[in-house]
Amino acid sequence: MTPRQIELVQSSFQKVLPIADAAADIFYARLFEIAPEVRPLFPDDMSEQKKKLLKLLAMAVNGLNRVEEVVPALQACGARHNGYNVKLEQYDAVGAALLFTLGKGLGDDFTPEVEEAWTECYGLVAGVMKEAQVKAAA
Repeated sequence: MTPRQIELVQSSFQKVLPIADAAADIFYARLFEIAPEVRPLFPDDMSEQKKKLLKLLAMAVNGLNRVEEVVPALQACGARHNGYNVKLEQYDAVGAALLFTLGKGLGDDFTPEVEEAWTECYGLVAGVMKEAQVKAAA
């Protein structure tokens, strides 16, 4: 990611934080709408899951300037996804739900440049997690 993309992701994430609970609701509603097959992978009570999502996002976003520090945590998270029966192709739906949520949460601030930066960010995060998931399954 470029320094500009990192700045865009970090600054736009700060704008989403005040509506983090609503954003998590939008994210999971959208995820389950576009990928209903993933719903059984999650608990009925999503309260803790929403907190985990926001914590992981915050860690990844805040760590973009020091990727080497967040990669181990992302790898561990990816490896754990084997135990949840997550399929690699399901990461695409998560990325789509994330971009949808950011679009809703940021409104006019979700410019094409911001969207591209978030797409790059999610690609980086998902790539690390998927690679770790594959290695853990081997």
